[in-house]
Amino acid sequence: MGKIFAGIFFSFFALLVIHIFFLVLHIFLWITEGLVLGIFVETIYFSVLLKWMILADIIWVSFVLGFALKRKKYKTEPQHYLSYEPIKHPIAAVIIPTFNEADNVEKVVKDYKMQPNVKYVYVIDNNSSDKTPDIAEKCGAVVIRKKINKGFGDSCVIGFNEVLKTDANIVALTECDGTFNAYDITKMIPYLDNCDMVVGTRIIQVLTEKGNQNGMFHTWGNFFIGKLIQLKYFSLLHMGVTSFTDVGCGYRCIRRDGLEKMIGQIRNDYLNKIDEDGWMFNPYLNLCSVDNELKTVEIPITFNRRSGISKSGANVKSKGFKLGLRIIWLILLS
Repeated sequence: MGKIFAGIFFSFFALLVIHIFFLVLHIFLWITEGLVLGIFVETIYFSVLLKWMILADIIWVSFVLGFALKRKKYKTEPQHYLSYEPIKHPIAAVIIPTFNEADNVEKVVKDYKMQPNVKYVYVIDNNSSDKTPDIAEKCGAVVIRKKINKGFGDSCVIGFNEVLKTDANIVALTECDGTFNAYDITKMIPYLDNCDMVVGTRIIQVLTEKGNQNGMFHTWGNFFIGKLIQLKYFSLLHMGVTSFTDVGCGYRCIRRDGLEKMIGQIRNDYLNKIDEDGWMFNPYLNLCSVDNELKTVEIPITFNRRSGISKSGANVKSKGFKLGLRIIWLILLS
């Protein structure tokens, strides 16, 4: 299915480029030779390129319509609809990957430890050169010190492995840069009565602090990639089994049994270095959840200005653009 979806995606952009070339070429001819309506109509009418373009358009639209009709009932079995399985005694474990966050880690750890139902806070330190792990330990977090910085995704996988050794039935994943608020976990957990994973979205303006790191480029880029994932799992009946608007959000809660369904694939993919620096982990987890038949929903969360320097470098537009292309490639070929 990935190859078919990739074929539709790339053929669309190939046709778009050809159409733009055709249009620009004729605009250039109008400017240089002047617009004579009769000659223009005759040129268009007898254009071989235009005829091939129209044929290609008809074939592409026919193929897409056939694909859409075939996917009319994709993932519409009973397990993909409403269910109610309340977690009677919620026990949450929070995973916080860190790298040189000495200025933030104390507040972040303490805030999460204060939240109801949070029993464990794990700090997975990526070989920080400052006092991040020491401060986290003093605040009561369980600290896993990595000797080698293998990236954000590797830290998340280690965190998952550690949490699954406990009695926690809810796994929360967050970040240590101060952008997320611990209290939002109380609005995410209730949704787990109806689904397997709850992901935050940071695109609601009135819930974000002015001057935060998500500028226009990041907001629209995350939205576009989110809709690309939705198209990948498209069904004509309900427009898809999931809907994402912010694939870069690192704040989420997962039911334990949902994580147990995914963990085998996650371990294998990261053992095979599907994402060497780990910065694609958040959209990867969205894809993984759908592939493993989990119910995933996205809800609005609050979002603050970042404290400190971004470790991913995504705030630099060139790096953010390259990361976006890598994520698109992952979506198309997975």
